[in-house]
Amino acid sequence: MKYQKNERNPNDDGLPEEKGSPDDPKGRRPEQGGPSPVRFFRGGIGWLVFLGLALLLLMLFNKSYDSAQTMTISGFYTELENANVEEIIIGDNNIRGELKSLSGQPKGSTKEFKVDFPPDAMNFEFVQDLTQKATAGGAELRYETSRNIFLEVFLSPLLIYLLIFGLIWFLIFRQLRSSAGGAGMLGSFGRSRHRVLTKERTNVTFNDVAGIDEAKDEVSEIVEFLKNPGKFQKLGGRIPRGVLLIGDPGCGKTLLAKAIAGEAEVPFFSISGSDFVEMFVGVGASRVRDLFSQAKSNAPCIIFLDEIDAVGRRRGVNFNGGGHDEREQTLNAILVEMDGFDTSDQVIVIAATNRADVLDPALTRPGRFDRQVYVPLPDIKGRHEILKVHAKGIKTAENVDLWKLARGTPMFSGADLAAIINEAAITATLAGKERVEQEDLEEARDRVRWGRAKRSRVIDEHEKKIVAYHEGGHALASALIPEGDPLHKVSIIPRGQAGGMTMMLPEGDRHMYSRRFIMATMQAMLAGRVAEELACEDISSGASDDIKRATQLARTMVCEWGMSDRVGPIRYGQDNQNGWPMDGAGRDYSEETAKAIDAEIQKVVREAHEKVRNLLSENRQKLDLLAEALLKYETLDAEDVLRVVRGESIEKPTVNDLLTDAAKIKDTISFGETDERN
Repeated sequence: MKYQKNERNPNDDGLPEEKGSPDDPKGRRPEQGGPSPVRFFRGGIGWLVFLGLALLLLMLFNKSYDSAQTMTISGFYTELENANVEEIIIGDNNIRGELKSLSGQPKGSTKEFKVDFPPDAMNFEFVQDLTQKATAGGAELRYETSRNIFLEVFLSPLLIYLLIFGLIWFLIFRQLRSSAGGAGMLGSFGRSRHRVLTKERTNVTFNDVAGIDEAKDEVSEIVEFLKNPGKFQKLGGRIPRGVLLIGDPGCGKTLLAKAIAGEAEVPFFSISGSDFVEMFVGVGASRVRDLFSQAKSNAPCIIFLDEIDAVGRRRGVNFNGGGHDEREQTLNAILVEMDGFDTSDQVIVIAATNRADVLDPALTRPGRFDRQVYVPLPDIKGRHEILKVHAKGIKTAENVDLWKLARGTPMFSGADLAAIINEAAITATLAGKERVEQEDLEEARDRVRWGRAKRSRVIDEHEKKIVAYHEGGHALASALIPEGDPLHKVSIIPRGQAGGMTMMLPEGDRHMYSRRFIMATMQAMLAGRVAEELACEDISSGASDDIKRATQLARTMVCEWGMSDRVGPIRYGQDNQNGWPMDGAGRDYSEETAKAIDAEIQKVVREAHEKVRNLLSENRQKLDLLAEALLKYETLDAEDVLRVVRGESIEKPTVNDLLTDAAKIKDTISFGETDERN
């Protein structure tokens, strides 16, 4: 509770048969019939490139030669005398130029012209006479050296284009041809991007996995099969081909799969589901075939598909948008490869997901992932074992109580507990300590759950008072209501988005929730808002998270747990996992039932609000004392809160005392440094 700011048949050649691949629906290889993909790729694209190059050269040739019209000698002199010649270029055997206008010229003529002269006519006298006439007619005259038309107009551009396309051919097409031996025209794109950990590099055993003993016992038979397969084949038994690990994020699914490989001492092929999907259609299916082919050649081994829901989602128009898309092809390839296993194939496929509800039924049917292992969040004993495993690598003080820390971390995953130990080690190191103490672990737990404490934030005194009464209301209600979880500590130090926090310390893990416990928890959630109403004569937005969680809890009571007398023990959910028809509002119940549900939710919340209001009103003086103690000490543990409730005084330094002592220590250190310098 917190005060929150706004805020898977061999052939004769021994290779596996490819059935229904996206590249060839009949499963044929290029040597079994049909055109080679690479040959088709080279032939089709090559002719297109050649045709485009020919068109470019034709356009260039026409532009160079067909643009100028041939003019007679007399016509040239006539235009020159009429001063209609803009430019004259004297070449070896002809004169070229450009007219100023097209008056009197045939239709379709251009301003560019060409006049052919006999070779013996263009002598020195001819050039001298032409120069005089050009000067008189205002034409610009210049000379042009002899040039090789074939080399300049045709061969030079051709060489440039050949160089460009040759470079493209070398960099792209040649690379595709050389890499297409095992993956078709997709080249290296179709090769699997898995990581392989051999038995020398796995270095993870069941001793490194704690808190999930039932899951370890369930997968231990896989280790026995990989070590001694003849033991199972003797009686005709078959080990499950696939094992699906289901659990929340951070519960140790990947660690458990590595431990299986480490215990069996076999190679471990690891790949994520998203690594199959690429921008090219058919790449995912090609990578699946390549992965299973390499795994069979390295049997016995384990294939681990992490986040299988990325490619294994339920097929159909209502689930993935319909169509024959890339993910569906990849899923089909996985299904076909798993069906292609023989009883002698010592390849185990292990997949992990936290969304088992969206997986395709063909993926979880017997014969594929026919063994589903649930990896739950650890209970209090499991959390204690996990903390001991991670605490082996750090130095701890004598006052460290890991059992108390395990009690204070309900619903924490193994990854969260590992983060707490690591954060505690960092905090103790920055504080210059030799060992990690209990207070470092407590601070690390609060940091992992709520964030770092913001002690430098400047808070208005009035706002600080509201936060004190808000958190004091939570703490007082938790201390006075016996059906709820006991209080652990309360603080008004801002953390993350929260202005303060009140933490409970459950005596044990709960697997079922009674109605009394739920109502007590809801009262403790709403006590912060009620305390603001009583003491501050106003309400703030800081109770938004409390109201949200109380409303969700009330809706779960009415719609899923059947704890409403009016609605009854009927589940009214809004999910549609079975594909049943729903109305336009996304519900499987009527509008009248929806109104009744809303009324019951309001009734439950208002009942909890009224009860905690009466409780805090009767203990108003204790609420005031608790708020004053929070303003004075900022953080109180459960014993401090109980002392205040009993009217006793708290014997510990206040925040001002701590600040004064810190200032004195700083001044002493500064004075000592000054003396040494003198």
